[in-house]
Amino acid sequence: MLLQGKTAMISGAAGPRGIGLATARLFAAHGARVAILDLDLNSAHEAAASLGDGHIGLRCDVTDAGACRSALDVVLQRFGALDILINNAGITQPVKTLEIDEASWQRILDVNLKGVLLLSQAVIPHMKSRGKGSIACMSSVSAQRGGGIFGGPHYSAAKAGVLGLAKAMARELGPSGIRVNCVTPGLIQTDITGDKLTPDMKADIIKGIPLGRLGVAGDVANIFLFLASDLSAYVTGAVIDVNGGMLIH
Repeated sequence: MLLQGKTAMISGAAGPRGIGLATARLFAAHGARVAILDLDLNSAHEAAASLGDGHIGLRCDVTDAGACRSALDVVLQRFGALDILINNAGITQPVKTLEIDEASWQRILDVNLKGVLLLSQAVIPHMKSRGKGSIACMSSVSAQRGGGIFGGPHYSAAKAGVLGLAKAMARELGPSGIRVNCVTPGLIQTDITGDKLTPDMKADIIKGIPLGRLGVAGDVANIFLFLASDLSAYVTGAVIDVNGGMLIH
């Protein structure tokens, strides 16, 4: 088991078909103790219970610095240490450039980008004190190709910001033994996308994917497992594409 004895905190991980919960299940199967963070406390509790004994679910608004620090405090009280942070929480909005109002811009940037900063800021002092840690951040192929199927330009901007933030943190925190990496999924069938794709839409999208299929949450969870484990001990500042070849660059 790749994560035996380690503790992981995963944000936005309560959705039943989401990448966060798929990652939590995989981490638990590899021996990690997992803290699931989500805006919905009941869903977080249910998701944690579905992993088996020894895991916890917490309510956390990643746009609130105090909430992020409080979540870490509970994790440390329960588990004693934190080894892994997965910045997974995110939201999207399918609008065009001229349809983006200031409130929508701020909301998308806050959850997808500021949330990565605030939750990372909460855990970095603890990881520094231990001289080790792995932080993995969720970006998107949308940041690389300039838009996607469901996300508007503000979503692309936020996810591009995640790439820059993660690389800068990797450079800064490497001497402290903390690795920071990004994952850029393509079109993954999750709660966000699953009900919005017609068979014709799926067939059209698959034409542009060399591996000939849409992604599933487990495809991304496998990469998070790699980045969280010692298999990637010499990897930091990396961006790992999980898109079936949708974007080859």
